[in-house]
Order: sequence, then C-alpha cells, then structure tokens
Amino acid sequence: MTENYIRAGKVNWIAKGGNVGVQERTLAPGADIPWHYHNIITDTSYCLEGAVRIELLDPPESIILAVGQSFAIHPKRPHRITPQGDRGCRFLLVQGVGEYDRHPVDPDTWKQP
Repeated sequence: MTENYIRAGKVNWIAKGGNVGVQERTLAPGADIPWHYHNIITDTSYCLEGAVRIELLDPPESIILAVGQSFAIHPKRPHRITPQGDRGCRFLLVQGVGEYDRHPVDPDTWKQP
C-alpha cells in the first residue's frame, strides 16, 4: 500500500535528529493519524490536553490517555491515533530510537509481515 503521507493536525517540532524526533501534535475532533506501523522505532505519546485515543492491532486494543498519561507503541505494531470524544487533543510524540520509517496499514486486511 502506497500513500502520500501528510502529517495530520498541527505539528510543532521540538527536536529532530537522525534517530529520534519529538513533536507536539494537536488534533482537532475527527482528525486522525492514520493506521501505520514502524519497523524499528517506538512511538511514545504523552497526553498534554484533552484525551488521546490509541487504537492498536496484533492484538486489537484501544488505549485512552488522560492528561499526564503516556503509552509506548512498540515496533511492528499497527496503530492509529485520534482525539477521544468530541474535543481535540494535544500530545507529545516521541519517535525513536532508530531510522524513521512509516508503513501504511489497512486494518481490515492486516497480517503480520
């Protein structure tokens, strides 16, 4: 599956290096970071405002982060991030350590590679 990836929501880069990135992300109600996975890096989200919903596959799971909570998504685990409910959310997204890669996923046809 190939797609042109446009970063969802407002992105404020805090730090960006060869093997780690830190972004402050703001998603409006109804916005999402679409289904994808990474081969090497871990995505760690820290909720700053609102509530962040992280949906995962392998196994299916839904995590809701309140302000002050965090969750790490390990490599090769498909995920999608949205605001929870009818409010937007703001969170810190720490990606690393390793070379960034992003692989789109169709959750209806996903099979572990």
